[in-house]
Amino acid sequence: MSENIRISAVIVTFNEEKNIRECLESIKWVDEIIVVDSFSRDRTAEICRQYTEKVIQKKWPGHVKQKQFALELARGDWILSLDADERLSKEAAKEIKTRVLNGSPSCDGFIFPRQSHYLGRWISHGGWYPDSKLRLVRRGKAVWSGNDPHDKLILNGTAGHIGGKILHYVYSDISQQLKTVDSFSGISAEQWKKEGKKCNLFLLLFRPPVRFLEMYLWKRGFMDGMPGFIIAVVSAYYVFLKYAKLWELEKIKSKSS
Repeated sequence: MSENIRISAVIVTFNEEKNIRECLESIKWVDEIIVVDSFSRDRTAEICRQYTEKVIQKKWPGHVKQKQFALELARGDWILSLDADERLSKEAAKEIKTRVLNGSPSCDGFIFPRQSHYLGRWISHGGWYPDSKLRLVRRGKAVWSGNDPHDKLILNGTAGHIGGKILHYVYSDISQQLKTVDSFSGISAEQWKKEGKKCNLFLLLFRPPVRFLEMYLWKRGFMDGMPGFIIAVVSAYYVFLKYAKLWELEKIKSKSS
């Protein structure tokens, strides 16, 4: 590894003992690993300390703020951001070493294709792949932005592309997916309310089926078999829940005023 260029990896965690070891194993070759843990109640922090001394516990302020906090702790020349349920493929690691550690990249960040594993198979359609993600950036050249829970790393500079994948073990089963949909839809509805968005019957009737058709037909989710069908249905349900919860918030506001 180059003596001149250092790579940091940052991860935010909460109750990820089932995933975190595989994630850390995939990046244990970097110069610095920083984990920001939101006071996990399982063995997450214990497992992380087997790979790094830099395990910082901080109360959860939201996806964007927590990831930005972790990003600012890193001291490497380049910073790799991963989620606890992700792994860096061997191909991606090899390409980073070739192009960043042993090369002279002219760009300020790298975008990776991310592929999700769900219901026993790798999902290759329906809008879930290639799911391009900016995850490796020069220190000081990017910030986390977006509206919780949909965070996004924003680059101040030019981006290159890594061919190797980030592997995403997204949900353990349908129940976990539904729990996430329930949680994220509530957060999104709250954000929409702050932005002044309104809900009406037209949106509730038409936006969910449009999402299903987009993912299952236009983006060829049908090619992923039954998992592709389930993903499209649950995605439509997610859209329905966001608007239904926005309507619920509007109703509560009107009663309290």
